[in-house]
Amino acid sequence: MKAKLREWARRYLPAEALSVLATLAGAATAWHLAPGREVAAALAGTWAGNVAYFGWLLLQDVVQTRRQLRAAGQPYTRRTLARNLRALVVEFGPAEVLDSLLIRPTLMVWLPRWLGSRNTGILLAKLLADVTFYVPAIISYELSKKRLRNFGE
Repeated sequence: MKAKLREWARRYLPAEALSVLATLAGAATAWHLAPGREVAAALAGTWAGNVAYFGWLLLQDVVQTRRQLRAAGQPYTRRTLARNLRALVVEFGPAEVLDSLLIRPTLMVWLPRWLGSRNTGILLAKLLADVTFYVPAIISYELSKKRLRNFGE
């Protein structure tokens, strides 16, 4: 189990760190541009965090796949990129839809109000939403590894 926890930490923690920064920056920018528009700030924070998070993961997957293919003497093609993207959709699809369209924006609207602090509310909302996000994502990741992430064949 320790090996799995290390694997998941290596995969998800750098993406999470970037996502936290992007979430705060996106929400702060929206609050600055549209004061009082909490829903806009919540959505901006959510989507900025998503771009940073999934951009990092896709970059890591592409780098790893290129290494595997290079070792096997095979090229990285558009078809390979499509396979990398499909693996991410399988890993995150169901969890992401619920997270981005309902759970995370709702928490990002209400927690800053309840706590009386924008940044604390946004950070707490992100952490709470991550719990409901990672359980199905990790299960999907583990189930997809052999079928969708083995490029050295």
